[in-house]
Amino acid sequence: MSSSAHPDLFTHLHIDLNSFFASVEQQLHPEYRGKPVGVCGTMADTGALIAASYEAKALGVKTLTKVGEAKRLIPDIILVDGSHTVYSEFSHNIAKAVERVCPVAHTPSIDEMVCELMGRERNPPAARRIALDIKQAIKDDVGETLRCSIGMAPNRYLAKIASDMQKPDGLIGLLPSQLPRAIAHLDLRDLPGVGARTEARLHAKGITTMPELLALDRNGMHALWDSVWGDRLYHWLRGADTGDDGAPVDSGIQKSLGHSHVLGPEHRSPQGAWAVAHKLLHKASMRLRMEKFHAATMAVTIKYSLTRQQKAEAEAQQKKVKQHSSGIQQTGWGMEARFRPAQDTLTLLEALQGIWKQAPQGPGYEKPFFVGVTMRNLIQDADVPVMLFEEPGNRNQLSATMDKLNLKYGHSTLHFAGMLPARDSAPTRIAFTQIPVQYGTEWM
Repeated sequence: MSSSAHPDLFTHLHIDLNSFFASVEQQLHPEYRGKPVGVCGTMADTGALIAASYEAKALGVKTLTKVGEAKRLIPDIILVDGSHTVYSEFSHNIAKAVERVCPVAHTPSIDEMVCELMGRERNPPAARRIALDIKQAIKDDVGETLRCSIGMAPNRYLAKIASDMQKPDGLIGLLPSQLPRAIAHLDLRDLPGVGARTEARLHAKGITTMPELLALDRNGMHALWDSVWGDRLYHWLRGADTGDDGAPVDSGIQKSLGHSHVLGPEHRSPQGAWAVAHKLLHKASMRLRMEKFHAATMAVTIKYSLTRQQKAEAEAQQKKVKQHSSGIQQTGWGMEARFRPAQDTLTLLEALQGIWKQAPQGPGYEKPFFVGVTMRNLIQDADVPVMLFEEPGNRNQLSATMDKLNLKYGHSTLHFAGMLPARDSAPTRIAFTQIPVQYGTEWM
């Protein structure tokens, strides 16, 4: 592919905050700086780290390392219980710092931002200057421990790849004239969208290295993925700014929202799981109203831990036993319910109660350890058909009053009695791909 077809310009900058959650803790606690820090989603030894500082990574502890294993590898590691609210505020402040230099066009996750360059900004020296100014703005406005790696490239996909090529505090540019040879040394797993399953599928089709993948023509890439994704990838890896091959563009309309939670030991009973599910629904219904959606479907997922005997019995019957990321041997159950579009808590609670009555009981289902509640088939408020008769009991008005008080004083200030046993449990977990939004005094 000639450089004349694609001039040596950068169109996108991808900003990837390095060890974001751990870096925030080191910014807040100067005594943590220069020391191994691990941020926990759950402080139990079976929980996994959601972030590790570079000092911890140098000693073999990284993201998703079990807490117990991290303690074994680094006895003096500093373990911190992560705070969704704190990290959301830092992410928001970092976005403001970046905006001071260049507008943020996309926010893929809480620790990533994408800027689109225009006009003369696309010239490599100008793009590099902007990237360096972004780094300095983050340091000046937010904190000196907040480092980022920035990738510069002729499309957003390559910019993401470039941002991962040098960490921490990296700055890498991929010019069209250097492609695709500049990425030939990478592993297949370095490509966004290629996880363990996709890699195994590629291996099964005879593609085990990046040079083998890059040697395919467009038809070969299409056949490899058996979809237009292959066509897109063919173009992106060669520096084209598009490559969707006429495929329909995703509407971007949100289709679902929800919350899930790994239960603490004190809630690993049917009664405790119900209380937590009740709280998850309380949060989800509030989000529906804040984001101006109605839901027409609710999905509930419950995962149960198995004893050693139950695991052995299942294996004897040649049943597949799954393992949760925490290491717990599990069995699971899920169910959906459909109803007239609603957003008030009472109506949604009735749907949850109806689903919960169908949950399995008996051996293998005594110890729930995970609950998820998801609202699906979302409809924007403006598109909901007008009801001939008002809803019974002024439920929408009741929910609006509850929201007003909860936004002012905290999201669990006013709630239904069913969630009382779990009022202080199931805090909002750290969001990776969900972009945090501030509602009142808290982030969700």
